[in-house]
Amino acid sequence: QVQLGESGGGLVQAGGSLRLSCAASGRTFSGYGMGWFRQASGKAREFVAGIAWTGKFTKYADSVRGRCTISRDSAETTVYLEMNSLKPEDTAVYYCAAQLQDILTTEPAWYYYWGQGTQVTVSS
Repeated sequence: QVQLGESGGGLVQAGGSLRLSCAASGRTFSGYGMGWFRQASGKAREFVAGIAWTGKFTKYADSVRGRCTISRDSAETTVYLEMNSLKPEDTAVYYCAAQLQDILTTEPAWYYYWGQGTQVTVSS
């Protein structure tokens, strides 16, 4: 059974930082792209960041570019999202997702496995 587990969310003041982690169990994701999405209350799920399996290629949403960094460990079991200069509009549930291919894409449909999400709340 493949599972993705997010951690690292919480309550932070505007301007603060958080580091989200996504740990995979049941298999590694060597060779496959991974990403982070978020969903704010009453809004659709949106792409935040994606990373190719080599870790050399990344993609970011315009709303977080320059403030967030996605990375993955060499064991291919954990993906991170470093978030800095957080804003109240970053408040959302953040989801980790994994593909069964290696396409740097913003489209949720390309991601096969999803975690349960971790809440990030940024106070003003």
